[in-house]
Amino acid sequence: MTPRLLRAAPNVQGILLNLSAIFVFSLMDALAKHLVQSGYPALQVVWTRYIGQTLILTILIAPRALGLLATRHPLLQAARSVAQFGASVFFFLSLGRIELASATAIADLSPLLITLGAALFLGEGIGPRRLIAVGAAIAGAVLIIRPGSDLFSPAALLPLACAFSFATFALLTRAMGPGEGLLTSLFYSALFGTLITSAIQPFVWVPVARQDLWAFVLIGLMGTVAQVFLIRAYARAPAAVIAPFGYFGILFATVWGLVFFAEWPDRLTVLGALVIVGAGLYVWHREARAAS
Repeated sequence: MTPRLLRAAPNVQGILLNLSAIFVFSLMDALAKHLVQSGYPALQVVWTRYIGQTLILTILIAPRALGLLATRHPLLQAARSVAQFGASVFFFLSLGRIELASATAIADLSPLLITLGAALFLGEGIGPRRLIAVGAAIAGAVLIIRPGSDLFSPAALLPLACAFSFATFALLTRAMGPGEGLLTSLFYSALFGTLITSAIQPFVWVPVARQDLWAFVLIGLMGTVAQVFLIRAYARAPAAVIAPFGYFGILFATVWGLVFFAEWPDRLTVLGALVIVGAGLYVWHREARAAS
């Protein structure tokens, strides 16, 4: 980290770290798409993502493992691990079938689904304006998915399932409350994903070509580095400051789609993505005002 960044205000540090996390995550998704399109099963790529995170987190928590592995909510930890695993699998499965920018835009429905789910299941307030924004975002996703049209692909439902899974993961995390340590939750999620995907590998494994080894290693590293950036971002700045910058992921995904896969989003896809981003920013604005 540069001296200038170290001297920057905490909010600026948080924003830059968050953007770094999104940048690395988006590159990891592009690399995963390359591997899936090269013939490797999505579950093999997901396994690489999880095992890399588990190994690095094990090294990080080893000195204080007994304290960090203690959890007061074993069932909630298991449920949120299942939800996060589902989000990863659904998204990676979509990468070999639809455009990277489209998958990312649809998956970015999750913040609005979290707002809706928090009102339905956690008793958090949601006014009519935010409810309309959630409806608008869903309409934006419909513009991208286009059910019933000749351009519709059932694979477009996979990132939608990812959005619902991630929203479930976030709501279960909220339900656990602030008492559960962040590293504890990260480790259990990574360990669950590693165990499940490891058990599946004998049935899906494709031998890795020597020229592809670097990509598998890099996916494991990138996922963990991005996760560390994200943790540090939320330690530096409030979530309300950081949240709007999450939509840069759609921009990065569009660039990688153009550069690496020659994917040009059509007008309806761009319009749908803009509607989702606009609705998400509006909900963030309303929630920030309500919290102030």
